[in-house]
Amino acid sequence: MTEARPVRWGILGTGGIVPILLTGARMTDAVEFIAVGSRSEERAVAFAAEHSIPRAHGSYEGLLANADVEAVYIALPNALHHPWTLRALEAGKHVLVEKPYSLHPDEVTAAFDAADASGLVLSEALMWRHHPQVAALQTIIGQLGALQVIRSTFSFVLDNADDIRLQPGLDGGSLLDVGTYCVSASRILAGEEPEEVYGVATIGSSGVDVRFTGLLRFPAGVVAEFTCGFTTDHRGLEAIGTGGSVLATDPWHARPAVIVRDGVPMEFEPANAYRLELEDVSGAIRSGRGPLVDRAHSLGQAQTIQALLRSAATGAPVLL
Repeated sequence: MTEARPVRWGILGTGGIVPILLTGARMTDAVEFIAVGSRSEERAVAFAAEHSIPRAHGSYEGLLANADVEAVYIALPNALHHPWTLRALEAGKHVLVEKPYSLHPDEVTAAFDAADASGLVLSEALMWRHHPQVAALQTIIGQLGALQVIRSTFSFVLDNADDIRLQPGLDGGSLLDVGTYCVSASRILAGEEPEEVYGVATIGSSGVDVRFTGLLRFPAGVVAEFTCGFTTDHRGLEAIGTGGSVLATDPWHARPAVIVRDGVPMEFEPANAYRLELEDVSGAIRSGRGPLVDRAHSLGQAQTIQALLRSAATGAPVLL
């Protein structure tokens, strides 16, 4: 059987996440990054030279017009994810777009409808989903009796006042940045969508939440609680059932990947989640199957995040 040729990728944006993704890309033959687009020619050329990317475009439009690019990785600020995803799909490109796709469910539906109508693959870049420890967690959850509680945290210290994650006009805030991981994990481990949420936001000087605490109640009785933020450094994911518990000490980056079940640690071989993410989406492009992070997951993310923000704004629980 002939091995599938690598998918030729382009990059929209040159933010700090891109070099991290490219590190994973160098670990696989499934992808080839051939072009980058930035808002300035100078920035595009410098980035391309630094990362050995053959083509540089001084505009996002220029990259999308490149006929050799099959798929686009969109690494733009949150508020630009939806409009540039639509532009990329209109240009006939498959899309891997950074999380969160959107806090508006109707935008998620519109984007996936557009991708399906054109026979293109669209996936939200929740790279943590692709690490083998997630599948292991899901298996262990089924062995803990009746699941009762899910707890998660993801926070780090953000002290750069100019960081785009602190800009309300670009959909900044800790919930949309790191809280998306906690929301995703709560939904994945619960195995269903929440029916009620409650959110509490601590608003910083720029007008975005610098700490966010959420509570999700699921139909089967599971309650998930999480805290995310830009003021402390902590991460973790724990599930508690009537027959035991399981804890992932670094569920988001898996450095290292360790799961502790009822006090007994289980370690995983090192695996780059960004490489696995790129292989999954590229495999979906070549085979026609769906990607791991699909419409249903992204739609559920948007619905839950929107409800959490509404709850935080009103001070009342929100039913989904």
